[in-house]
Amino acid sequence: MHAPQVVVVMGVSGTGKTTIGPLLAEELGVPYAEADDFHPPANIAKMSAGTPLDDDDRRPWLDAIGAWAHDHAEGGGVVSCSALKRMYRDRLRSAAPGIVFLHLTGDRERIAERMKERKGHFFSGDLLDSQLATLEPLQPDEYGVAVDISPEPEVITEWAAAELRRLEHQ
Repeated sequence: MHAPQVVVVMGVSGTGKTTIGPLLAEELGVPYAEADDFHPPANIAKMSAGTPLDDDDRRPWLDAIGAWAHDHAEGGGVVSCSALKRMYRDRLRSAAPGIVFLHLTGDRERIAERMKERKGHFFSGDLLDSQLATLEPLQPDEYGVAVDISPEPEVITEWAAAELRRLEHQ
């Protein structure tokens, strides 16, 4: 990509945001930030106990991610963030209007299997259904693309970079 922009790698837990995000950042030659690092300790404790976050819990987290995106708007960057609801994406866009969303998608069975294989992550697989119920896919008026998580991470990254370049030239 020749024009710097911030890409938000979004989707429910288990879709590969933490895998694809750094690969995409490397492909694009920009910094990467992990959304989990922006959570306050109270949010991590709540999720670790199997309790879904509510909108009040997410506001400071989204604002911190939005501030990072704003700070990296000129040089570009990639940040992972579930960004499950349109209102969350709108909040991020209000902080950094030029961001683009890369929505990682897959079927519930594939995602649940991936989550079972994860080690040392605070997110409980029991919350998958809650996230899937909350998910509002990208709308036609939102700047972004959806990518299926079935292929290997390197293939997903190449396809995503190509789609982002295509979007940039529309």
